[in-house]
Amino acid sequence: MKENDFPRYLTRFLSQYLPGQKNVSPNTIASYRDTFKLFLTYCETCRGLAPERLTMVRLTKELVLGFLEWIETERHCSIPTRNHRLAVIHSFCRFTQKEFPENLYETQKILAIPNKKSEKPLVSYLTGDEMRIILSKPDSSTKDGFRDLVLLSVLYDTAARVDELINLKVKDVRLMSPAVITLHGKGRKVRQVPIMSNTKSLLDSYMNNRKIFTGMADAESFLFVNQKRQKLSRWGISYIINKYVEQAKADTAFAIRFPVTPHIFRHSKSMHLLQSNVHLIYIRDFLGHCDCSTTEVYARADSEMKRKAIENAYPDLVPDGLPKWEEDGDLMRWLKSLCE
Repeated sequence: MKENDFPRYLTRFLSQYLPGQKNVSPNTIASYRDTFKLFLTYCETCRGLAPERLTMVRLTKELVLGFLEWIETERHCSIPTRNHRLAVIHSFCRFTQKEFPENLYETQKILAIPNKKSEKPLVSYLTGDEMRIILSKPDSSTKDGFRDLVLLSVLYDTAARVDELINLKVKDVRLMSPAVITLHGKGRKVRQVPIMSNTKSLLDSYMNNRKIFTGMADAESFLFVNQKRQKLSRWGISYIINKYVEQAKADTAFAIRFPVTPHIFRHSKSMHLLQSNVHLIYIRDFLGHCDCSTTEVYARADSEMKRKAIENAYPDLVPDGLPKWEEDGDLMRWLKSLCE
């Protein structure tokens, strides 16, 4: 056993196994890398184990449990984040148990660490009127305002994830009938989603004006760019949304009590499809989910649809209104006797 075997295995895991054998996306590799950056920080600051001194033999269940407790208590990470970090370590252990069978017993104990249960929050979403208010705020008479209007419309109409939106290229947009946008999702999954006529018209005008302003018609260029002609970042998308959300708050009909993130647009489109009686299977495919169990969260969140379903399933047995005491003859005679 070499003294520096942990760095060697970690390098092979991140640079060879994940991109080569698993063919995961760069975003996934970056997420795994960040987990091990935190893990090495914990080992050095809390356990006195410098990265160059860490070996596979020192990778124990107690060390991993200590790391999970540290990110939850000291760094105040949520339970879902804790579970994500654990999933990354599990993936690394499944890789190393074949490469380093000498530590198989301890590796199996790490793999046996369960996820921590947590409450699943309800899905937050905007109503149709609230979404309409936000989309009415960009000033389409200006170049940046028109870009923002098209961006927000595409974000809502396609229910795209923020990474899917910022990586959209000109070649991914088809405006001929049927108008569709090709999204490149998580896990290198590609799906096509239809766009409505209003969004199609906005995109048609935007792409024509884009050629005039930039002189570019390259199919490989990004659809939405900043002033430096570079693709927008996820923080740039959040900035644009927050700007118009603040303007929308001046409207009394826009009374929300949660932060509006890019993912709220995705939730809102999903809920609006469900409320329009679109089947969960189609919503699943539209969102790019693996199975309907993920999509069912929207059905559980819509209390109004639950109420209507219950009303249609069974008549209301609760008496309507209060009894009319003036129609009670015995009561009326008793009241009259009091005055005699």
